[in-house]
Amino acid sequence: MDRNHLERCVEINADSTDALSSHAYVSLEAEIPEVLYLGMKDFIDSHPRWDQYRVLSSALASFLFQNGCDDHAVTERYLDDLFSRSQPAT
Repeated sequence: MDRNHLERCVEINADSTDALSSHAYVSLEAEIPEVLYLGMKDFIDSHPRWDQYRVLSSALASFLFQNGCDDHAVTERYLDDLFSRSQPAT
């Protein structure tokens, strides 16, 4: 997928949703290496308060923040995930 395709998808979705809403979501499909999938699955199995959506959202926020994104919502998500502790499985 090229960058222009991604931008067109965002423009189409912006017309149908409130772009300023803090609860706006965009559906995303991606292929990842099997080793990452298995690692994510093992993590989720041992941390019941996490699901695949929270893991991927947290990973994306971390990547964006660490690579210079200065959007307040991204920074807030990064810091929330950084300082929240999951309870171990019982």
